[in-house]
Amino acid sequence: MTRVKRGTIAHKKRERVLKHTKGFRWGRKSKERAAKEALLHAWSRSFRGRKEKKREYRALWNVRINAAARESGMTYGTLISALKKKEIKLDRKILSMLAKDYPTVFKKVVESVK
Repeated sequence: MTRVKRGTIAHKKRERVLKHTKGFRWGRKSKERAAKEALLHAWSRSFRGRKEKKREYRALWNVRINAAARESGMTYGTLISALKKKEIKLDRKILSMLAKDYPTVFKKVVESVK
């Protein structure tokens, strides 16, 4: 008769949980029960965080566009409406990048809609 070793699946499951908690603080990275609880919260908040990230970036882009537009003698709102009237399809991300990295190109865009 040979011995049957048990618990490989259970052990793998525990290891998988602890692998996801790498970088967590205190016992939440090493103790299985605390790690499970921490992951429940972390994963529920990560969904919300992905939505918030999009929101925050759009707000940042708007601020950058507004600052650059005001240097050219326009406000954010007037610039966006002028771009829509002229049917220039540049989204806020690209406009922000132009304002930050290529100010001369951004000024040309503003001049084309004035």
